[in-house]
Amino acid sequence: MHDPSHQPPTIGAIAVVMPAAGSGQRFGSAQNKLFAMLAGKPLWYRSAAALRAQTLVGRIVMPVSAADRVVFQNQFAGLVAELGIELVGGGDERSDSVRAGMMVLVDDPQVRWIAVHDAARPLVTDSDLTAVFDVAAQTGAAILGMPVPGTIKRAVGENEATARTQTVDRRDLYVALTPQVFSTGLLKQAYQKHNGRPATDDAELVERIGHAVAIVPGRSDNLKITYPEDLLVAEAILAGRTKITADNDPSERT
Repeated sequence: MHDPSHQPPTIGAIAVVMPAAGSGQRFGSAQNKLFAMLAGKPLWYRSAAALRAQTLVGRIVMPVSAADRVVFQNQFAGLVAELGIELVGGGDERSDSVRAGMMVLVDDPQVRWIAVHDAARPLVTDSDLTAVFDVAAQTGAAILGMPVPGTIKRAVGENEATARTQTVDRRDLYVALTPQVFSTGLLKQAYQKHNGRPATDDAELVERIGHAVAIVPGRSDNLKITYPEDLLVAEAILAGRTKITADNDPSERT
C-alpha cells in the first residue's frame, strides 16, 4: 500500500551497504571469493558497479575484514576509488558487518534509504533495482525475491532412513534475493532491537519489530556466487547479456 508520507527518492538518497567480510569457505579458495575474476574484473567490483550505475545511489559502504582491507587498499585501490567505495571494518557475523556499515550512514541527512546487497551478487539488473527502490520508497521496506520454481518436499521424521515426505505448497514461497531496501530509521530501529538471536537476513530483523516487508519479484539470474562453478554460470549470463546489447545497438557491432 502506498504511504503518502513517503516521497520518491532523489539522486543520492539511497546508500548501499555491501557486506564483504565473510570468508566464503564453501568457495574452496584460500583467499576471499570476492577477489575471483568475473569477465575480467573482481567479483566484488561487478556487484558494486551494478549499484553504482543507479543515479539514486549515493554512497557505497563495504565492510571488510582486516586482512582483506589490505588487499582492497593496495591491489584494488584504483577500482575502489573508481566506484567511490568507502571501506569500513566488518564483523564476525554478517549482521555485525551490516550494522558497521549502517552506523557510518545514519547521520548523513541525504541518506533516506539503505540498500543491503550481497557483494557476491554481481548480476542484479537495472530493472530489478529500479523496481525494488520504488516499492521501498512507498512502503519503507522492500526486498527482491524469486518465486520458488520447483516442487518443495519436507522430510517428516527424525531418522533419515525412515523419514517420509510431505509436499509443500509453494504458491506463496519466494527465495530471498538482494538488495533488501529499508528506510534508514527503520533499519536502525531493527538493529537497535536485535538481541543477537540468529536471523537469516535483514528483512527478518525488520519483520521482528512488526513492520511489513514488501516482496518484489526479481529475476532468477540474480545469482549469489557460492561455489566455483557459479562463476562459470555468471560468465555465460554476462556474455549473453552483452550479445543481446550488441544485437540491439548497431553502434556496438563490428
